Amino acid sequence: MKTTTNALVLGCAVDTMEPRTLLRFVVLGIAAAMLVVAPIASAQQRIGRRGSGGRYAFVNGLKMYYEVRGPQRGRPIVFLHGAFSNIESDFGKILPTIAKTRQVIAIEQQGHGRTADIDRPLTYEQMADDVAELLRQLRITNADFVGYSMGGGIAMYVAVRHPELVHKLVFAGGASYDPDGFYPALLEGEKKMTPDAFVGTPWLRTYQRIAPNKGDWPKLVEKIKFLDLNWRGLSEDQVRSIKVPTMLIVGDADVVRPEHVVKMFQLLGGGVPGDLVGLPRSRLAVLPATTHVTLITRTAWLLSMIPEFLDAPMPVQKSPK
Repeated sequence: MKTTTNALVLGCAVDTMEPRTLLRFVVLGIAAAMLVVAPIASAQQRIGRRGSGGRYAFVNGLKMYYEVRGPQRGRPIVFLHGAFSNIESDFGKILPTIAKTRQVIAIEQQGHGRTADIDRPLTYEQMADDVAELLRQLRITNADFVGYSMGGGIAMYVAVRHPELVHKLVFAGGASYDPDGFYPALLEGEKKMTPDAFVGTPWLRTYQRIAPNKGDWPKLVEKIKFLDLNWRGLSEDQVRSIKVPTMLIVGDADVVRPEHVVKMFQLLGGGVPGDLVGLPRSRLAVLPATTHVTLITRTAWLLSMIPEFLDAPMPVQKSPK
C-alpha cells in the first residue's frame, strides 16, 4: 500500500514533464501506499468553515480540509488522494462527472493540500481514524470509498478498523497489503529521497500555492519517508476480514508486482470460476501500458469502471454443484 507522487497537478500532465524529472520521481519519489446516510447539510454548517471552496472540521487535533459536491441524497462516495497530492490534482477530472449523480466527499490528509501539518507522525492507522472521525461528525454511517495510492491504503485501513463505515471500496494504483508486494528498488530509492528532489515539479508548486504553511514541505517529505520505510502492512487475515466488494485497479507497469495484486484479489474473495459460482464480490482491473504515476490520468477508463462498480447490485455467490 505504498504512497507515491502523483501524475497530475492542476492540469499539468505527466507527459509534459521532462523525462529525467519523471524518472527521478518514479524511482526516488515513490512513497508508501499505501465511504444510506442522513442529510448532512446542517452538520456541515455546524462543524465546518468555508476555505478555498471547501470546509474545515476539527478532527483529532487536526484542522482537516474537505469538500462536499453533488446531490445530498443517497450513499456518499469518499475520495482519498495520494501522497504529496490533494483533491484537485488526483481527482479533478473525475469528480465533476461522478458528482452529477452521487454525493462526493473529498478529503485532504494531514500535511497535504489545505490541511496543515501537526506534531504527530503519519500512519495509516491515524489517517484512517481521522477519516472515520470526520464522517462521524458529518453523521455519515456508511459510504463508498475511492482511494488512489496512499488514499487506497487509508481506505483499506478504514475497512479494517471501522468496517461499519464501508459499503464498497476502490483501491486504484499501487494496490498492496504488504511491503513485499513492491519492487525492491522502490524502497531503496525512497531512502535517497530529499525535499530538493521535488524542486521544479508540479507537486511542490501546487503545495507552495495552497498549503497553509508553505515552509512545511521538508517535514512532509520526511514524514512520508517515515511512513513508507516503517510500514509493516496488513496480515492476510486482516485482508480476509474485509468482506465488502472491493475493486483493485493497477497499471501493468505499476509499482506493485502483479502476482502480489492477484494474491490480494484472492484474499478479498476473487479468483473463482464465475460461470460456476457467480461473480465474486471483488474485481481486478489491470490497465495496459500504464504506470503507477500515469494511472490517475486514465480518466476515461476510470470513469467507465468506478461508477458502474459502485452502482452495481451487491453480488451474490452460490456454491458449485
